[in-house]
Amino acid sequence: MTDAMPDASSIAVDWGTTRLRAYLIDAEGAILDRHEGADGIMSVPVGGFPAMLARYIDGWLAADPTLPVVMAGMVGSRNGWAEAPYAPCPAAARDLAGRMITVVRADGGAATIIPGVAGVFDGAGDVMRGEETLVVGLDLEDGLACLPGTHAKWVLLRGGRIERFSTFMTGEIYAALSEHTILGRLATEPADTAGFARGLHASRSAGGPLHAAFAARANVLLETMAPAMVKPYLSGLLVGGEVAGALALYGDLEAVHVVATSGQAALYSQALAAANVEAIIVDPEAALLKGMARIASQGKPHMGSRS
Repeated sequence: MTDAMPDASSIAVDWGTTRLRAYLIDAEGAILDRHEGADGIMSVPVGGFPAMLARYIDGWLAADPTLPVVMAGMVGSRNGWAEAPYAPCPAAARDLAGRMITVVRADGGAATIIPGVAGVFDGAGDVMRGEETLVVGLDLEDGLACLPGTHAKWVLLRGGRIERFSTFMTGEIYAALSEHTILGRLATEPADTAGFARGLHASRSAGGPLHAAFAARANVLLETMAPAMVKPYLSGLLVGGEVAGALALYGDLEAVHVVATSGQAALYSQALAAANVEAIIVDPEAALLKGMARIASQGKPHMGSRS
């Protein structure tokens, strides 16, 4: 494990369902060192969180035991290390800071967990945990942010606060359709990315997504669509439907901040352009670390329930 560097100021940990990412950060927020692995919360045995965290950060702490440790993501969920209660909407960085909790590390020191955000909007409940840190890191006073993923989030900010948000199961539905239905069995590799534009077009057609999804099978059988286009077509169909649904919820906009890496950013940019909306691309890692630092600097955490 790499020793801490002289100008290190903190350790940030993004601990999700399937992955753990730990960062050694300097006072300006630059990454000095990092460790990453497939040790998400679902792979941690009961009582094993302190030892798992130690594997990733003890080398840094050995060089400087005073480094603060801040964690975000599903580590603060009911299935994680300790549950950090959701902050209700509307929520600003200071509201999240006020609900942070601490847990005891394997070396006896403290680690801070940032909570998620919850709300009920038009009678429908919604929650997010982890994405709130990226949103805070945008430093966006007023506007709409899109965070693609297994469960994509669209977040409305007003006056620098998370006013409301909506979750779309785009990634999970894509995985189900492409891996566990007759549509996926039609697909061939390598994929023909031209299918994405065709799926976007289909997402705007009459009949809805269930009808348009079956059209992929019919078109392959009728030889009007190549099998290599099936998966990109499904992606375009679902992303196009997500964008249309989000814009219907939040109204006409000139631009949306898309927090995504290059592959997803390109797809969402294409879908937004088709709706005459500009995509402002933001690096998710930079937003995450900036948001974690901003939240952690604004409050004193409460002691969590588990060590």
